[in-house]
Amino acid sequence: MNVSRIALAGGVAASTVLLLAGTASAHVSVQPQGEAAKGGYATVNFKVPNERDNASTVKLEVSFPTDHPLASVSPQPVAGWKIDVTKSTLAKPLEVHGKKINEAVSKVTWTAEGDGIKAGFFQQFPLSVGQLPEDADQLVFKALQTYSNKEVVRWIEEPTASGEEPENPAPVLALSAPAADAHGAPADDKSDEAEKTETTASSDEASSSTDGTARVLGIVGIVVGVAGVAFGVLAGRRRSA
Repeated sequence: MNVSRIALAGGVAASTVLLLAGTASAHVSVQPQGEAAKGGYATVNFKVPNERDNASTVKLEVSFPTDHPLASVSPQPVAGWKIDVTKSTLAKPLEVHGKKINEAVSKVTWTAEGDGIKAGFFQQFPLSVGQLPEDADQLVFKALQTYSNKEVVRWIEEPTASGEEPENPAPVLALSAPAADAHGAPADDKSDEAEKTETTASSDEASSSTDGTARVLGIVGIVVGVAGVAFGVLAGRRRSA
């Protein structure tokens, strides 16, 4: 009986933890497809779960950071959704690939043309973005989620210094270490190639050395074997004599 009670209590506790964890993570978030390296370009997905049982999500508005403006923002078409891209003039122009950029995307809005995101479902909204900043570890995107009953949830609270998640956290894109160049390709191809060549040469030398040793040992073995056979024959003749 005690074992059954303990098992039941443990099951209830585990279920409660999972339920709370699911509730805490059910908010608008952003994740890269692969990596979002500093100084490079990336494809990111804004994931929007529907948290209401009596309404659908019909609009998502994502504001882009003004402290680190992105010169290139290209949304991927999403079936059943209209996309509006808003640009704003920059206080300080950006220089990208030798060209000065005077405006950048400040907001992207997705509006449902049908029922939107129904209860129990989620939707992803992909974007190609760049050039990502080299002097930041993350980008914060503030988002507004509008439901069919006119309710608006403001996912705009920035990360706290303590690391504790706020009640309505803004989507945060973590930036990984910079690639060797802005496009993620190795910068020192020659060095890598030389290292590969050196490694291959070392492997070939080691292989040749091993082959030579094997041949010598094989010859020695044959000689020893022949000598053994000859000794056996002679010993047999002596006994016969």
